[in-house]
Amino acid sequence: MRILVVEDDQNLNRQLTEALIGAGYVVDRAFDGEEGHFLGDTEPYDAAILDIGLPVLDGISVLERWRRNERRMPVLILTARDRWSDKVSGIDAGADDYVTKPFHVEEVLARVRALIRRAAGHASSEILCGPLRLDTKASKATLEGAPLKLTSHEYRLLSYLMHHRDEIVSRTELVEHLYDQDFDRDSNTVEVFVGRLRKKIGIDMIETVRGLGYRMRSTPPQG
Repeated sequence: MRILVVEDDQNLNRQLTEALIGAGYVVDRAFDGEEGHFLGDTEPYDAAILDIGLPVLDGISVLERWRRNERRMPVLILTARDRWSDKVSGIDAGADDYVTKPFHVEEVLARVRALIRRAAGHASSEILCGPLRLDTKASKATLEGAPLKLTSHEYRLLSYLMHHRDEIVSRTELVEHLYDQDFDRDSNTVEVFVGRLRKKIGIDMIETVRGLGYRMRSTPPQG
């Protein structure tokens, strides 16, 4: 899962980024509204964290432009404690949720998880695909109750496929959502990690749809 953090406070931006990376996300960062708007308008994200009080271009304007351009990723806005009007303006502009400063980073992580789950149509923090169970809160996966030992890349791949179970996901979509903007998108890294993941969860759980991409089965094939 790929997250955009737009926050001009260097320390807060770093704290959020480190926490998100530690939770298994890929993170792109921006420190002003203009840069944040550009990234959100040109790169695919699973969610964005957007401060309201940004330099160059304020967060409300950024959000309004994203929505006008039909950028539909869930957006969590960060607001000041005494500016209730910012919360109203943010929601009206298209924000999906808000957190008031100062906040605990764990609350932001929980809200981001919830936004991504809801966007994918999942209500619970656990997602099931046959014998596979993904615990989005703990960033862990199990197979028939046994913990899966996964690298960060393998976990991100499994998580994205399980969030989009029974959907065909193209190689391009996987690359765009699993790696930051500087990743070499001409590499065969996705194929390599799909192969490694199949060895750990069973080859039949991830179906190759020839010419289109991959599909994670919600139930294992019969027979």
